[in-house]
Amino acid sequence: MTTTTYKAGIGTRVLNFLVDTILIAILSIGLMNYWKFYVFYYHIPHYNFWVFFFVVLFVYYALFEYFWGRTLGKWFSFTKVVDTNGRRPSAIAILIRSVARLIPIDIFFIPFIGAPLHDYLSKTTLHEI
Repeated sequence: MTTTTYKAGIGTRVLNFLVDTILIAILSIGLMNYWKFYVFYYHIPHYNFWVFFFVVLFVYYALFEYFWGRTLGKWFSFTKVVDTNGRRPSAIAILIRSVARLIPIDIFFIPFIGAPLHDYLSKTTLHEI
């Protein structure tokens, strides 16, 4: 008996995005506040919130998708990242996917190429399981 997986729709992607972005924002705020303590007491350089946000975003997606093929948002929506053959993506594909997420207009490629830029560049997709 074979299992059939289906490509995730835009609504599922929006749900994943919301769950993951809220978690990334919370982690970024916590890390920034932790850093502010050292800025105040040890006079080390201050960084803007967006530096913490993009670093956390990259690390969050890279680690979760490399080790489990899914983030917490994807666990919530029962989806998983796969390559074009339906298998686990390579480490390079996950790295490309994570770097491409840092491009602010990443999501706006869906109407033109049928997928977000991070899927297109890394040759991966999101499937329901």
